Amino acid sequence: MYDFANSTFSTTVVSVFLGPYLTDVAKSAADPDGFVHFLGLPVRATAWFTALVFASVAVQILVLPVIGALADRSDHKRRMLGGFAYVGALATMLLFFVRDGGFVLGGLLFMVANVALGASVVVYNAFLPEISTAAERDAVSSRGWGLGYLGGALLLTANLVLYQGRDSYGLTSGQAVRICLLSAGVWWAAFTIVPLRALRDRPRARLVTVEPGSGALHSGFTQLAGTLRELRGYRQSLLFLIAFLLYNDGIQAAISFASTYGTEELGLGQGTLAAAILLVQFVAFGGAFALGRVAVRTGAKRTVLGTIVVWAAVVTVAAVMPAHRALLFFALAVVIGFVLGGSQALSRSLFSQLIPRGREAEYFGLYEISDRATSAFGALMIFVTLQTTGSYRLAIAGLVVFFAIGFVLLRRVDVAAGIRDVGNDVPQVV
Repeated sequence: MYDFANSTFSTTVVSVFLGPYLTDVAKSAADPDGFVHFLGLPVRATAWFTALVFASVAVQILVLPVIGALADRSDHKRRMLGGFAYVGALATMLLFFVRDGGFVLGGLLFMVANVALGASVVVYNAFLPEISTAAERDAVSSRGWGLGYLGGALLLTANLVLYQGRDSYGLTSGQAVRICLLSAGVWWAAFTIVPLRALRDRPRARLVTVEPGSGALHSGFTQLAGTLRELRGYRQSLLFLIAFLLYNDGIQAAISFASTYGTEELGLGQGTLAAAILLVQFVAFGGAFALGRVAVRTGAKRTVLGTIVVWAAVVTVAAVMPAHRALLFFALAVVIGFVLGGSQALSRSLFSQLIPRGREAEYFGLYEISDRATSAFGALMIFVTLQTTGSYRLAIAGLVVFFAIGFVLLRRVDVAAGIRDVGNDVPQVV
């Protein structure tokens, strides 16, 4: 149910409305050359949102692993989950007040919300091994992602109705978008109550001890340093994490860039983009469950490898497709929806098998750096391409590199050996 609660941020906010809206807000404040200026740095207005995505990931690279270490040392993970969730939900609600010229306020609120989301999901993912056995992990993770896409789809449906009928409600396009952003924060806050009431805190594992006299933050950094050293000894876990960071960077960059690419390069309207993203959500709801069943028979690794191939094909087609072809855009949305939930759900469950017991939150801190609607290297590549060439097609085509390298590295992962190395039970099918 926490997937159900927070997925509206990824759909309504990141994938559909905020990118184009903040781009327009930045354009309204741009100089004659099309640049806005932040802290003395010139940023092309069309690249402002991508720069924010990269900056928020840079912050998460620094803080999420430490948050994971702190969560492993805490007897109150449920309280941490709620705290981060409500900070993110509040920042999302405050996006309602961002208007023309407020590109800095909008950027700061987005960064706070995005970092808070990442922090909350680190803690949330750490509950997965506590509520499922090794054999159940793929199915449970897939159900979570499936419900997440259902929640995102339901709210996006309501927001699409509002946006398309804005004239009959006496709303401008900007007002309708701001109400949609507000609704995502309210939804996130409201449905977070369900997991907070249902989950239970458990005493920290014996593997995680607190030295007398050491502060929590100091202990968190100390544990993180130990984990990074330890990870080098878990070669298969490290190889999987590197592969995931690469191919998931491509996935997340494609998701966060899709609406901006659709409006700026393909000339599609906001309503068309919202409908396409909505289609992705409903298809992903079924796709997560379907690929979860495929993984039971063929293994999570083989299933994820297949989805990576499909992703590479999708961004290739998107880079060369002609403008104003809504039907082709919808066809790509169907394909994306089918592989999206499965690639993410099965990656999460696969990684949960490759980490030692009692260190789940800390390891998921490393994992979450490139999860959800955040992508470090992918966003940086898109930003640099736009900043230097202004070409959206070159930017989207460059994502193929992330899928290609991620595929090669994932093929080399010996999942069974990695599970044994960390002391976990090997399921029948991996």
